[in-house]
Amino acid sequence: MKELIKAAEILNSYDFDLWDIFYEMSENSVISIENQKVEQFTTGFDCGTGIRGVKDYNIYYNFTTEKDKIAEIAKNLIKSDNDKKENLLIKKIKAKNKIKVPHKYIKSKKKIEMLKDLDCFIRKIDSKIKQVKLVLSEKAQHVKIINDTGSFIEENRTYTSLIIFIVAFKNSKIETGYSVISGSAGYELFEETDIKKEAKRVAESALKLLDIDKKITGLMTAVISAEAGGTMIHEAVGHSLEADLVQKEVSVFKGKIGEKIANDIITVIEDPTIPLKRGSYNYDDEGVKSKKNILIENGILKSYIHSRITAKRDGVLSTGNGRRESFRHVPIPRMSNIYIAPGKGKAEDLIKDTKKGIFIKKMGGGQVNTVTGDFIFEIKEGFAIENGKITYPVRDATLLGNGPEILKRIDAVCDDLGFESGTCGKDGQGIPVSDAQPTIRVPEILIGSK
Repeated sequence: MKELIKAAEILNSYDFDLWDIFYEMSENSVISIENQKVEQFTTGFDCGTGIRGVKDYNIYYNFTTEKDKIAEIAKNLIKSDNDKKENLLIKKIKAKNKIKVPHKYIKSKKKIEMLKDLDCFIRKIDSKIKQVKLVLSEKAQHVKIINDTGSFIEENRTYTSLIIFIVAFKNSKIETGYSVISGSAGYELFEETDIKKEAKRVAESALKLLDIDKKITGLMTAVISAEAGGTMIHEAVGHSLEADLVQKEVSVFKGKIGEKIANDIITVIEDPTIPLKRGSYNYDDEGVKSKKNILIENGILKSYIHSRITAKRDGVLSTGNGRRESFRHVPIPRMSNIYIAPGKGKAEDLIKDTKKGIFIKKMGGGQVNTVTGDFIFEIKEGFAIENGKITYPVRDATLLGNGPEILKRIDAVCDDLGFESGTCGKDGQGIPVSDAQPTIRVPEILIGSK
């Protein structure tokens, strides 16, 4: 696009420390089925360009939805009489599209049939299931990124998601089950994931809660299943490792690079290159090639999560985590796919080795204070552990603790690994992410009750 090149040449003539142009064209679709009826079928289109210049860590940013205004926006981004830089040498890179089954290959009628068939399957599981809502969403995003290094990145990104929401009812008691199947993929996502098996698990979880009355509270051992996904590592640790929060001195991990912050058995990895995961991409939104980053290695803090600006401030290289919701937003350090690396033990042996405590199969929502590391999470599905066996289910439990303390207390990491997908919110921006962990054990943690 000539307008992009022209705008790049204008930005390059200014005395910016770094700059970038982010062009985006995206198509969205949402199909919602509730009680066998199509409740929503919407499509949308968005297109625009965001232009950013950075000088002495001051950010100059503007965006436009008009193609013929791109160069004008660049010219008016900052008043400057400087014309020092040499001609920009453009290096065009077209990222490979690994999508096997694009959205357009599947007709809308077939998508609706798939949802209705899944709805029928769920309702037949048990008569106590009174409501089923299924939401199928698609996003196809085409981006072009030019930055001051001369990189001109062109990439297609495809996201597919299925939300399963189930309501069960018995004796005036209502319980819900919820799951998100999502990835940076086309419809091959549903070839990799058995959606009926997942729907049955969600339904059985909701039905099981109808008969649970027992609660347990207090300090105890917690075995957190790989099925719970990496909610805890994402919220309690991941956000505190994002470099902008560290540099603003609102992170408990400030100034701790090279220090031991976790048990030797803990390694935390941030990796946007994993195929099919919701947080995956080839290049970040600043035009930096994605790569696997080890944040914590054998308990030692190795790196923060960096964008180009935060990396420049710390005198290091970007980790390829400069991300933004759309062309309307500035890129900031964000997680992609973060997880605790698998260990060596077996989950079943770990439970046998635990005399008394709680087995956490599924986590719910939660929140964390990045300054102190304190967190609280809902336990969606939990069971008591007695004499090395999983016994009765418990209800309304919450997990309370401190991220840095938990990292040091974890005394077992198994060889399995379970992922969860979602949308992470920060500074008013929502981006696609995944997180994961193996089955782990915390010898002592506070379990509360709602």
